[in-house]
Amino acid sequence: MYTLKPLSRDAVQSALAKAERYRLLNEPGEAESICLDVLEIEPGNQAARISLILALTDQFGSDPGAYGRAQGLVPGLQSDYERAYYAGIIAERRAKAQVAHAGYAAVHGAHDWLMEAMKHFEQAEALRPAGNDDALLRWNACARFLMRHPDLRSGAEERHEIEMLE
Repeated sequence: MYTLKPLSRDAVQSALAKAERYRLLNEPGEAESICLDVLEIEPGNQAARISLILALTDQFGSDPGAYGRAQGLVPGLQSDYERAYYAGIIAERRAKAQVAHAGYAAVHGAHDWLMEAMKHFEQAEALRPAGNDDALLRWNACARFLMRHPDLRSGAEERHEIEMLE
């Protein structure tokens, strides 16, 4: 077993910038590792927590445990708005990863995930700071995805079976 080397507090901002770059380079595992290093020395760092959630959602198609880890981070977000917004992001990205990975074999579960995302985005909309329409943008993206894919339909039972496999 290895003992991880701690990040210095002076390197936190630079490390978070690197995590963002790794996400942009489609290397979410590297971003995840960096965020975990930051959270090890600054457990309350909200930027690291959010970046980690996003890095985990980038891995939904390849890492079955990423969904549970991402969900586990949401309660640690400081505001009700952020908890609702990022819960919506997790559900939305789960749906889209499911469609991308399983194609239309995932029509039932993906619909339900998108509906859950839209519910969270509506909660976030009610709590949003002035001038922040991010939740509306995400709600609209989910609605457009559903309109482009009218064959997606509810399937609560199938979704439960998928969750049981994780």
